[in-house]
Amino acid sequence: MAKRVDILVIGGGSIGVCSAYFLASKGRQVTVVDQGQIGAACSYGNAGVIARSHIIPLAAPGVLLNGIKWLFNPESPLYIKPRLNMALFSWLARFSVACRKAPMLKAMSLLNDLIQASMALYQELASMGGPEFHFNHKGSLAIYKSSEGFEEGVRQAELVRPYGIESKVLDQAGVREIEPKIQERIVGGIYMSADAHLNPSEFVSWLALRAQSKGVNFLTSTEVLGFEKSGRRISVVRTTRGDFEADQVVLAAGSWSPGLARDLGLALPIQPAKGYSITVKSAERDDSLPIWLSESKVIVTPMGGILRFAGTLELADLNFSINQRRVEAIRRAAREYLVGTDEYQTLEIWRGLRPLTPDGLPIVGTSQKWSNLIIATGHGMQGLSLGPITGKLVAQLTTKETPSVDAAGLREERFR
Repeated sequence: MAKRVDILVIGGGSIGVCSAYFLASKGRQVTVVDQGQIGAACSYGNAGVIARSHIIPLAAPGVLLNGIKWLFNPESPLYIKPRLNMALFSWLARFSVACRKAPMLKAMSLLNDLIQASMALYQELASMGGPEFHFNHKGSLAIYKSSEGFEEGVRQAELVRPYGIESKVLDQAGVREIEPKIQERIVGGIYMSADAHLNPSEFVSWLALRAQSKGVNFLTSTEVLGFEKSGRRISVVRTTRGDFEADQVVLAAGSWSPGLARDLGLALPIQPAKGYSITVKSAERDDSLPIWLSESKVIVTPMGGILRFAGTLELADLNFSINQRRVEAIRRAAREYLVGTDEYQTLEIWRGLRPLTPDGLPIVGTSQKWSNLIIATGHGMQGLSLGPITGKLVAQLTTKETPSVDAAGLREERFR
């Protein structure tokens, strides 16, 4: 006999846990299922930056030309593993369409609204437990090793300024005042006051405990096997730990969402984008800012006694293998920008699959095909940044409230 639940959230990462928390805050009874452990996938080893300043999507004018130089270089910031895959070809076709000015500006406006709202929610949550997950809102610093990269960074800073994102352009001396341990080759930097950072794993674990205190039931090592449908409703969700009948289903399974959605007749254009991080032991940088190693697309984040170097984007399907050349590319980038990085003790090498849509926007909204399904996935590299506002939107959609942010442009139907 199927277990009866009010709301079933599929996925226990940042998006699923935030959704569960905000749903429970509205008095709903929530069960979360995850094939692994809570917060153990992309929410575990990412860069931990709430990137208010980074609202320019990956799909932007000029990216295709620049990307051609990178695509087949296994050590480049963006790498596509060569293979015959129709889903990938379709995704790339949509991506090329999104690499135009009009779609980019639309995406920027939506991302700005979402991240601004999410930052406000983070500040509320931090007032309840910020020290427990090392929340720090004092900005970030982008540094550059080439004049061309520096000029492009200044151009992008000016592009986002109309959205209320302030920045300060620094020469090498100005950069050194903030971060003394830079290499001589650094030509300049940009300080962005809007950004914040935290330890992502500690945050998700902390919020999951808060959600549990509100009655949320978390079931780990529980894999979704399929669905039974009745009319326009999902009547049963079949899992490795029994069947569930839910009044509402929330699909927040990240890179595994497209596979689950196919059983529902939905085609979600999401590619798993593998990212890597190297976590080292370092208490000396606890008071420092996140540092973007700009040309190499690597970010360095302090997280209370540890330092995390994170970056690269690899489209290689649901593939968890570690490409050592890409790990070494992160190490090399650290050496090229900062002094003394080889002295740190390595604690962990991590990789995770980020769910990337062609236009750089998440998919959030009630399904037109299934009346009791809400989709909340496809956040790419912004899953941590957009977690709280996505959770709040899911709760508002469930209770039929007016969304606090206009999310009409996030529905999955935009890809049809």
